[in-house]
Amino acid sequence: MDIVPNHTKRQLASGGLALGMGVRNSRTVDIATVARTCDFDWLFIDMEHSSLDVDLASQLAMASLGAGISPIVRIPGHEHYHASRLLDNGAQGIVAPHVDTVEEAKRIVSACRYPPQGKRSVAGAAPQFSFKNVPLGDATRMMNEETLVIVMLETPKAIANADAIAQVEGVDVLLVGTNDLCAEMGIPGQFADVKVESAYKTVIEACRKHRKFPGMGGVYDPKLMEKYIGIGMRFILSGSDLSFIMAGARERSRLLRSVKI
Repeated sequence: MDIVPNHTKRQLASGGLALGMGVRNSRTVDIATVARTCDFDWLFIDMEHSSLDVDLASQLAMASLGAGISPIVRIPGHEHYHASRLLDNGAQGIVAPHVDTVEEAKRIVSACRYPPQGKRSVAGAAPQFSFKNVPLGDATRMMNEETLVIVMLETPKAIANADAIAQVEGVDVLLVGTNDLCAEMGIPGQFADVKVESAYKTVIEACRKHRKFPGMGGVYDPKLMEKYIGIGMRFILSGSDLSFIMAGARERSRLLRSVKI
């Protein structure tokens, strides 16, 4: 195989958990190796809620390919170039935020996949092939096979449409954006609410029915994470560089402040 394999896609296909680490504040490529060493499967390169631009996100994606961790980019919108520019420069997956309908899901698939599955424009030599010259037909086929297309469901409307969205050919993962979903439901931050569990079960059932993978983001309480993984969540945004830095820093300062002098 000439293409860099998508570790996360294989992890999901095997029935395991695919654990992601968010990038919000890191600005050097060593974060990819750090995340891999810490046993994460994918790097969540967030262009929706950070100041990351296309160039830096692409550098992080390229570094991830070499580190053996899947570079997955959350794009800021639904324009085709939001996805294609990152995929052309190393990303192995795209997370599209705020997908409420089948039509929106199809638009994302079209931007992320080459014909006949979509309308993605063919670029030149690709990082995913280590810039090797691969016959075009083989390259587009393999790229379609190795690319993860992830749509975020973040509203009650999206949850109601989960079964229909899960039927869209070319979508791989339905990722519940729990923070926005809770805000839309009028229960901000209440991740243990029965409405959240109900929404999760709706998405999990749709994914099982149509052979897709359910995911969650925004829930970081250990007991809740264990609970929701127990009912079927598999594609897990596990936390971000900022949250991990702050947790470790708080623990160290707490320890040192407790030392008697």
